[in-house]
Amino acid sequence: MLTHIGLTFLSLVLALLIGLPVGILITRYKRVAAPVLGLTGVLQTIPSIALLGFLIPVLGIGVGPALVALFLYALLPIVRNTYVGITEVSPILKEAAQGMGMTDFQVLTRLELPLALPVIFAGIRTATVINVGVATLAAYVAGGGLGEFIFGGIALNNTSMILAGAVPAALLAVLFDFLLSKLQHLPAIRMRRAALLFLLVSPFLSGFYWVSKAEQTRLVAGFAHEFYGRADGYPELQKKYGLSITPLLLDQNLMYEAIYNKQVDVISGYSTDGRIKAYELTVLEDDKKAFPPYQAAFVVRQAVLKKHPELAETLNLLVGRLNDSIMTALNYQADYLHQSPEIVARNFLKKTGLYQSPKVMDRRESITIGSKIFTEQYILVEIMRQLLEGHTSLRVLTKTGFGGTKICFDALRTGAIDVYPEYTGTGLLVILQPNVQITDSLRTDAKATYRYVANEFTRQYDLTWLPPLGFNNAYALMMRREQTRQLQLRTISDLQQYLEK
Repeated sequence: MLTHIGLTFLSLVLALLIGLPVGILITRYKRVAAPVLGLTGVLQTIPSIALLGFLIPVLGIGVGPALVALFLYALLPIVRNTYVGITEVSPILKEAAQGMGMTDFQVLTRLELPLALPVIFAGIRTATVINVGVATLAAYVAGGGLGEFIFGGIALNNTSMILAGAVPAALLAVLFDFLLSKLQHLPAIRMRRAALLFLLVSPFLSGFYWVSKAEQTRLVAGFAHEFYGRADGYPELQKKYGLSITPLLLDQNLMYEAIYNKQVDVISGYSTDGRIKAYELTVLEDDKKAFPPYQAAFVVRQAVLKKHPELAETLNLLVGRLNDSIMTALNYQADYLHQSPEIVARNFLKKTGLYQSPKVMDRRESITIGSKIFTEQYILVEIMRQLLEGHTSLRVLTKTGFGGTKICFDALRTGAIDVYPEYTGTGLLVILQPNVQITDSLRTDAKATYRYVANEFTRQYDLTWLPPLGFNNAYALMMRREQTRQLQLRTISDLQQYLEK
């Protein structure tokens, strides 16, 4: 909450300090009014996620891009309302003031601004409400705030967690708008005093961001929202290793760029990710087996298998064709060499002799393949699609980019999709969530984990796990290679001991 308030007020103060003078200036130079208002209008129309994407390469992760984005979104209502409020003051009143001997500055401060104040205040109130809402996206780039609950809740399909971020943000917007409305209706003298007090207090409110981020360890961790909340993620590391590190929470696709650019020192990655090789990272050994086996396999609705038995026969052609090194290489081609998943999949199928060109036919029956939102899943979906279109008469539809495990699983269970790639460890700890005794008995046995998960999915959900593909994509803690050598860290236990020193 403190972080969210700090981000909102800091960006609002910056927007006021720049937006008000710009709004006044363009009332004096009307020729530049249209371009200035047009530019601020264009900035307002850029989707917030896209704007953050543009800013990350320049400003990195953290408060920088979040603050700039919030500042830009607050500019339009402040600049526009200042301009409109002043220009709508009656010219007759301006002429009368000038006739009485007032200077331009006196006309501005004693006539135009007081009369334009209701319109200007409306712009400030609009900018404040916008910033409270957009500030939730700061969590996307490790900026903190109430968005951490929202992003984590979406990733884990946890409605309570989503509401824990959304409801306070909405209440903050209502509260700030109410306080500004009270300020707007104060007498002129009290309003000036309140405005002065606001300018004096705002830096302290903005400082909430820095106060809330003051607790730092010697190593900075960057964790994905899902990893931080999942039972088989950070909570399990705390349980097994006593690991205590305050992480920055950011989008999983930004973690590797963050560690490569030395903005964080430890990240939660995936053991088959191609960027491990590309960015010269070292995977810390999970010496206490906190992470269970994560064998990859396809999960299919049983009704679909009964209707289309050729589906399983075709997909099982992939069994044994993928191992850890092959999957890592495929991810490397997509993540680092920037080849499209379609091309990566086609080249793999050709190399293994499984590729067949789709035949021109009337494909009346269709199935839908889903995936989560990371590279490996996109590649697996393309491999499935091309394999099925080449070997069967099925029409294949794809729905990719589901925001979390539970969302993808629920889509499968409700029939929105028919098949998607999943991992046995995820199925065990995120979906089935058995008691501790069962979990501990299965943690080190990949075959037993697969059998248990496959049986329970069939019994509870009428879903079938096809045979494992042959590779294991586990969670992993990673650091830059030169840093692990310098600090002599090889295992997660070594990391914990270093943090305790």
